[in-house]
Amino acid sequence: MDRKHVFTNDKIFYTMEKFLIKSLEKFDCSSLVHLFMPDHCHITIEGCSEEADLWNCIVDFKQRSGFWLAKQKCGHGLQPRIRWQKDFYDHILRKDEDVEKHVMYILNNPVRKGIVEDWRDYPYKGSTKFNFNEW
Repeated sequence: MDRKHVFTNDKIFYTMEKFLIKSLEKFDCSSLVHLFMPDHCHITIEGCSEEADLWNCIVDFKQRSGFWLAKQKCGHGLQPRIRWQKDFYDHILRKDEDVEKHVMYILNNPVRKGIVEDWRDYPYKGSTKFNFNEW
């Protein structure tokens, strides 16, 4: 698998976050955590109502952001810079699972990869539910 490091600056992160928030709103979901590593991302969402559609929220996000990513050109070859992989990994958190523990595991991904020493220092993260400055 040829992983490209694309999520490495504010412009790309805030563009991805904007697409994610639009999809979250469209499908009545919220982000417990979204974290963009240089070559992949972690997104944990929850439904805000019985009408929430988590699966289509992620599909919509991938479509919106993927279209934008495909239009970004690199070098003189004008090849698409990056494309999402076809599928994604999904896992349902059960009521007895500790949500904050799961969120902290994701937030510590840049620490485990040696990018930062403290998760608070990693800039490409967010949530529509939690204020990480209070953690």
